[in-house]
Amino acid sequence: MNSSSPKPVGLRLDSRAYDSLRKIVLRRDGWQCRSCGTMSNLEVDHKQFRNHSGQGAEENLITL
Repeated sequence: MNSSSPKPVGLRLDSRAYDSLRKIVLRRDGWQCRSCGTMSNLEVDHKQFRNHSGQGAEENLITL
């Protein structure tokens, strides 16, 4: 029988900490999508997904 334990869940930032980190990433990326270069409807996303052990650190975030 295969006993698998659940994946550890990464910690989520509170809304103020997330907003601050989001602004840091947007500034770092020049307020442009790193894929197509647009400057509207921007989102900050993970390079390596959280469910694949991606961290919520600046190095793992990208503007899209």
